[in-house]
Amino acid sequence: MQRVLRAAAAGIGHASGHRAPRWGAAAAARWLSGGREAMSYDVVVVGAGPAGLAAAIRLKQLCRDADTDLSVCVLEKGSEVGAHVLSGNVFEPRALDELIPKWRQEDTPIRVPVSSDKFWLLTKNKAWTLPSPFDNKGNYVISLSQMVRWMASKAEELGVEVYPGFAASEILYDENQIVTGVATNDVGIAKDGSKRETFQPGVELRGDYLENAGRMTLLAEGCRGSLSEKIIRNHKLRESGQGQHQTYALGIKEVWEIEEGKHKPGSVIHTVGWPLDSKTYGGSFMYHLDDRQLAIGLVVALNYQNPFMSPYDEFQKFKQHPAVRTILDGGTVLQYGARTLNEGGFQSIPNPVFPGGAIIGCSAGFLNVPKIKGTHTAMKSGMLAAEATFKTLVEGSSMELYLENLKKSWIWEELYRARNYRPAFEYGFIPGIALSALERYVFKGKSPFTLKHGIPDHEATDMASLHSPIQYPKPDGQISFDVPTSLYRSSTNHEHDQPPHLRLRDPTVPERVNLPLYAGPESRYCPARVYEYVTDEKGDQKLHINAQNCLHCKACDIKDPKQNIEWTVPEGGGGPGYTVM
Repeated sequence: MQRVLRAAAAGIGHASGHRAPRWGAAAAARWLSGGREAMSYDVVVVGAGPAGLAAAIRLKQLCRDADTDLSVCVLEKGSEVGAHVLSGNVFEPRALDELIPKWRQEDTPIRVPVSSDKFWLLTKNKAWTLPSPFDNKGNYVISLSQMVRWMASKAEELGVEVYPGFAASEILYDENQIVTGVATNDVGIAKDGSKRETFQPGVELRGDYLENAGRMTLLAEGCRGSLSEKIIRNHKLRESGQGQHQTYALGIKEVWEIEEGKHKPGSVIHTVGWPLDSKTYGGSFMYHLDDRQLAIGLVVALNYQNPFMSPYDEFQKFKQHPAVRTILDGGTVLQYGARTLNEGGFQSIPNPVFPGGAIIGCSAGFLNVPKIKGTHTAMKSGMLAAEATFKTLVEGSSMELYLENLKKSWIWEELYRARNYRPAFEYGFIPGIALSALERYVFKGKSPFTLKHGIPDHEATDMASLHSPIQYPKPDGQISFDVPTSLYRSSTNHEHDQPPHLRLRDPTVPERVNLPLYAGPESRYCPARVYEYVTDEKGDQKLHINAQNCLHCKACDIKDPKQNIEWTVPEGGGGPGYTVM
């Protein structure tokens, strides 16, 4: 990874998944020495998702309009742009219309308009059609991983330097505790901590002290970003924001190629009800893309109570519903993946500004839960942060402008109107449906009260003694599948001989607490079977961590009952390899 950057600085590099990048003249002049090698940029963006790329594009547009220049770098931990990006995705183009108004005249991966919109209530064997609460007219069914690849090409055309396979693992501070940039982790470190032949030290990307240049770091890591969470915690941004904790869900998804006669491009179906119990918030989706492709998935709120629940197995069970299996029969699975998503909405937005930078996109939690959409809000947040960054670095303004403009934007209005839908389901499925209907059709998002979220997701898990084990059907190999088969379809790969990126704060907790009290829930909430209890030579159950299976979904970081698991970045380029998710 570091060799790629050095070669790029000499103008001969190649970043995986892209043409050879041009190392900007301004950045090249700021090569620093001493300790780890360092490169200097005016703006470092961590994460090449929709928020990070929208921010980079907007920055370069502002530079072009003002006839000035800022060096902008986007770091992406995936092996290529889009490799770690997973979403539904019914795309609302509002932010893209603002960012690239003429995008419809280009060859983009946004080409399947929503043609129908259905909403089902599922019981075990029936699908009851209900009035659809969604308004998807003018929206598109897309692959978000393909869309961000297109956005990366637009960013590069404007002079943004995009580097995939580059995992930011550390926040850099100056003596005044102002963030000055990020550093990547060392690569080529063996499990035992020794340096392998492939060892390369990490690289620092920061502002230039020598010229006293401005510097800004934008964190766009997606839901539960590791650096973002540290910044939020260390700077108490949750408390100085809207005040409530974040709440999450786990989305599990497959992309199928189905039979021609069953394919209806642009058809959108959402469901609630079976197979989830009445105390568990969640639902499913089926979106018909082009080329006979169908995106199908299940979203399960991570404040579920039963420690015996397995979201992965609930998804396999869901696909066996008669109304769903009819669509899938005769088809083939192309890809599998999983990712957590923010569901806290308005109440959980932190103060997104910290000294030296800002948090954008799903790292800050701008998902609109009742719409089940967050791409447009993530992009808009990136654009607003870019505008504040430009004014700060070029005109001497303050990054506080980002928060001020965020509160004046349609993001704030949209999330405020949607604020009561998710917490309404703290009271159960039926009260949640009733309160949501009241909010939508009577108050129209302007109710005189704001509901609060319940306890944090990890605290919601009951003791195993309060529940009975769930017996899930064995996979049939046609519609439902075992985890190893699904993992193969995710193209997940990590260098095996590297320090584990999934760390136990207290290695005794799994056997001392999780197993006896909660029946080892980590072996079920993980959709990749990273965690499993195995019997040692003494006949005792011990937790074994298969870190190489990790999908980077972050469920373990969220759901572990004692918050004992810390998710950190592995070597850059490791993880899933999504292409159509």
